[in-house]
Amino acid sequence: MNLNNELLNFIEKIYEISDLNRLPKQFGGGRIFSSPVIGIAAGDDYIFQKFKEVVGVEHYTPLEMWNANNKPSVSEDKLRTVSIVFPFTNEIREASLNPIIFHNFKLPAEIYSVARNYANYFKKYVMEQCIEFFERLGFQATAGMLSKDYTVIARDRFYSNWSERHIAFAAGLGSFSLHEGLITEVGCNIRLASVITDAPLMINPRKSDDPYANCLYYSKRTCKECIEKCPANAISESGHDKMICNDYRFKVARRMIPRLGNILKPFSRRINWEDREDTFPVGCGFCQFGVPCMDKNPVKERN
Repeated sequence: MNLNNELLNFIEKIYEISDLNRLPKQFGGGRIFSSPVIGIAAGDDYIFQKFKEVVGVEHYTPLEMWNANNKPSVSEDKLRTVSIVFPFTNEIREASLNPIIFHNFKLPAEIYSVARNYANYFKKYVMEQCIEFFERLGFQATAGMLSKDYTVIARDRFYSNWSERHIAFAAGLGSFSLHEGLITEVGCNIRLASVITDAPLMINPRKSDDPYANCLYYSKRTCKECIEKCPANAISESGHDKMICNDYRFKVARRMIPRLGNILKPFSRRINWEDREDTFPVGCGFCQFGVPCMDKNPVKERN
């Protein structure tokens, strides 16, 4: 068995047995995520320098993040970045096709809000377990999102200095969409995480450097369903407005938190390099439900 397959089998087992990948009993206790998908990017891939232009100058390369976490000196061509896809289960996706209308305000299904909240803890656990996996084999590993240097940057727009969507694109797992999510072969209704290692994993070449290859609107001009699904009017033919989107997310949270009570788990994150308790640990996701890219690559299906 090669190391890539060994790693995938290891992650699949975590998905299968971890209690962190389970909904609370009030929501049936089923899995939050189905089966993982992984991709491997080379540490010296030119695309990481490109991200400093398209994401922000603060965006780290794998080597910069490696060094920021005080890992042993290594040349960037020896590094590999493992991107991991966390696809929500069909149960959660199907339930999310029927939103809640509360005082003329559109809310996501409660099961999705809970699953998305719990996902933060499971992602962190998977990254920690992958680091231990590599270390047991005698290699080094670290994770951008677990780094003290990781932050969300909130200025005139929102972005992070280690974008999991862009890392997944580098690893050949998908491309971006009109709603700005990443469309993978298992769809856009996913979460993402990544780990950097010096283990000699086989690289997954990208099929295309077109950042919108999997989006029907950009590739074929045939779909704008995410525009119609967004209750905040944050998506247009010009793209996705994160400021409007984030404002609606706060409004959703203010209504969902009282409904869900203490089922939700508190989660802190770093914004502008300061640790902050996230008092709004739920999201929206309407642009990802009931659209052609929800659970598949729609461009591949129509070709």
